Amino acid sequence: MVRSIHKGPFVDSSLLKKVATARETGKKTIINTWSRRSTIMPEFVGITFGVHNGRRFIPVLISENMVGHKLGEFSPTRTFFSHSSEKKVKTTERPGPTAPATGDKPKTEQKKD
Repeated sequence: MVRSIHKGPFVDSSLLKKVATARETGKKTIINTWSRRSTIMPEFVGITFGVHNGRRFIPVLISENMVGHKLGEFSPTRTFFSHSSEKKVKTTERPGPTAPATGDKPKTEQKKD
């Protein structure tokens, strides 16, 4: 369900304060946040956020394509474990023609005089 337009996008107030101070100082530090529900605003472009995924902070560099999305969309919370595809197909070797191989014969030494 989409948020109503007259309400506007949700951004955590503490996050806005941190972004404002980062813009004033101009430092390239990572802003750690637990607010995965905050909407990415155009003011956030170029800033790196550390978005918490429940275990650690995932660094997310904000680009123009991310504006309007939520911060939590770029920090996955679940690790994907796929089932191993170790279904080894048993191939039966067909007996081929029994021609002697060239490397099977022992080499005889020749004496040089």
